[in-house]
Amino acid sequence: MAEKINNKSVFFNPFSKDNPVIVQVLGICSVLAVTAKLEPAIVMGISVIAVLAFSNVIISLLRNTIPTNIRIIVQLVVVAGLVVIVNQLLKAYTYDVSKQLSVFIGLIITNCILMGRLEAFAMANKPWPSFLDGIGNGIGYTIILVIVGFFRELLGSGTLLGYQVVPQWCYDHGYVNNGLMILPPMALIVVACIIWVHRLCNKDLQED
Repeated sequence: MAEKINNKSVFFNPFSKDNPVIVQVLGICSVLAVTAKLEPAIVMGISVIAVLAFSNVIISLLRNTIPTNIRIIVQLVVVAGLVVIVNQLLKAYTYDVSKQLSVFIGLIITNCILMGRLEAFAMANKPWPSFLDGIGNGIGYTIILVIVGFFRELLGSGTLLGYQVVPQWCYDHGYVNNGLMILPPMALIVVACIIWVHRLCNKDLQED
């Protein structure tokens, strides 16, 4: 029973209580870079979920055989291999989105969320909890990407997933898209607003 409760917290805590972006403040760079549109934000999130989950499992399986002095190198090699696979799949099936994400898919290799979970969790736990930890942290990261991408595309372009959402009559009556929303600094402001709301709702995270 204790194991089940532990696995449940490992999976669900990163959604909010231990969210890697708004609580641990990790992976901010990609949040700023890929959220001007919702579609690349979703694809980036799914890519990170896949890489994080499987790299956690692989490192967990190898944890007792990896020499301590080269563990970071081994972790990087595992993540790099998975990122190459993900990148090729994106180019094969979602080429346009792959072009929008550009170098940022490759930079998953250096994403501090991945390296942090591999070092802090996968190196010390069995494969199943490590898989849940990877999926949970990947989803927690993706939730923030989707929220930021939603507001930036809606307010900056009047669209969602490329489809026009703001009706034409709004523009006819003077509504103008906020061009600032598609600039990288606005992603940081949106994330700051999310952190503010999150801490208002979670009193235990507020500093004295």
